[in-house]
Amino acid sequence: MTDTHQFDPTILREYDVRGVIGRTLHAADAHALGRAFGTLVAEAGGRRVAVGRDGRVSSPEMAAATIDGLRAAGIDVLDVGGCPTPALYFAVHHLGADGGIMITGSHNPPDYNGFKMMLGTAPFFGGQIQRLGEIAATGGFASGDGTVETVHVLEPYLARLLRDHRPGRDLSVVWDCGNGATGPVVTALAEALPGSHRVLYPEVDGTFPNHHPDPTVPETLEGLRHAVAQAGADLGIAFDGDGDRIGVIDETGRVIWGDQLLAIYATEVLAAHPGATVIADVKASQVLFDRVAELGGTPLMWRTGHSLIKTKMAETGAPLAGEMSGHLFFKDRYYGFDDALYAAVRLLSLVGGSERPVSAWRDDLPSVLNTPEIRFPCAEDRKFPAIAAVKAALAGRADVVVNDVDGVRVSSQDGWWLLRASNTQDVLVARCEAQSVEALERLKDQVRIAIRGVGLDVPAF
Repeated sequence: MTDTHQFDPTILREYDVRGVIGRTLHAADAHALGRAFGTLVAEAGGRRVAVGRDGRVSSPEMAAATIDGLRAAGIDVLDVGGCPTPALYFAVHHLGADGGIMITGSHNPPDYNGFKMMLGTAPFFGGQIQRLGEIAATGGFASGDGTVETVHVLEPYLARLLRDHRPGRDLSVVWDCGNGATGPVVTALAEALPGSHRVLYPEVDGTFPNHHPDPTVPETLEGLRHAVAQAGADLGIAFDGDGDRIGVIDETGRVIWGDQLLAIYATEVLAAHPGATVIADVKASQVLFDRVAELGGTPLMWRTGHSLIKTKMAETGAPLAGEMSGHLFFKDRYYGFDDALYAAVRLLSLVGGSERPVSAWRDDLPSVLNTPEIRFPCAEDRKFPAIAAVKAALAGRADVVVNDVDGVRVSSQDGWWLLRASNTQDVLVARCEAQSVEALERLKDQVRIAIRGVGLDVPAF
């Protein structure tokens, strides 16, 4: 029998590998992925790979199979155990590893799991992920007999988080771990920081019994909003299941979205790096790009996806970047990867160093009207041709400006609308932003026309 393995084609995605346990993703896939990834590490002259896992029920089994696969490729494994994703990223830097694999389902439902990877200290994505499938399918694995060593990184990771905290006035903070992988670190962080802290749902439980850990969904923040009001707290901070995305509630109960947080951080980062580039994805508000320019920075709109943003940061030397989804990236005083716990520490330093409440930082930004992300079902083989057809239909129009870095972002006197193909789902994603209700409706009409123009159904929105 040939030493080959076929992955379900749906699990090899743009930024990571992800599937449903027992349906599209099995322990045999984890073993093959570990061995294929180990093969690429060995080809690059590496030998040591750090492996971490989130708190999902399936993660211990998947981690064990991944480690076995890496060792079969001759890779020595540094097993960091249960941790948030950014702690695994930190481990790669801290331990001088040649790569890293995080077993995590991120913000997906409990029956999902997957893998986020680094080759050296760079993200591993796109064609590299497809290469794993090719190696497995052809049986082109390296062979060897690697070792495994248990390494404890949460203590040095916590120390690194605290190193950049700048003491100011004491704050009252409510933290919501959502039973995700951040619980132990956040509990220790809250004990070490000044002020008063309440930690919700710190117990790591992959069934997520209290609420689904996805801070981009307003409903998941209701418990945090209530706890902030009850405690009269200065702010609330929530994390997704693996700790690389942040959600924030101000003292009035409002959500501060990812692009708004980025605008707040930019005030400090651009003061330290005048004229520097700040990157945000195409879904971010125009308010952010305008604010970066007002602060003397260079705004750069880029493609959605944490791996794509990190790669662009490395290319441009940008000290700060972020996405609407709550992935925030600091190269200023940090490593340049998305770390929601680090972002939380930086926010507390900013707010604590000021006499102003969090709401005032939010209110510095102009108010606009925008839609949430609107998702239109679209078959995998149709979604990118559909976007190409919309772009072609917009060609030559003098009344709009089209940015096609990721789908089409169409700007006019009314504001802007976006239509792009999701890299992770069989959908097209739309968003609109305007200064008035009437202008917003006109933009939504333009999205409807564009969708119908490529032969797709338009659900009400």
